[in-house]
Amino acid sequence: MSIMNISLPDSLKHFVDQQVMDRGYGTSSEYLSELIRHDQDRQVLHRLLLEGVLSAPGAPVDDDYFNALRRRAQRR
Repeated sequence: MSIMNISLPDSLKHFVDQQVMDRGYGTSSEYLSELIRHDQDRQVLHRLLLEGVLSAPGAPVDDDYFNALRRRAQRR
């Protein structure tokens, strides 16, 4: 594991300390690591959404589609 030192204004340090206490984190590092993981997840979702928007249209998702999906699931 790597170590990173960051500087925060007093107001942000207080906020982080409060989040650690209120939300049950063991350390401020755990809280910040969680924030970073959430940001990574958000970026992945954003990329996937853009890929979907830019992709060619697929088959329509209508009642027939879901009925066929249910039949396939029931056969398994």
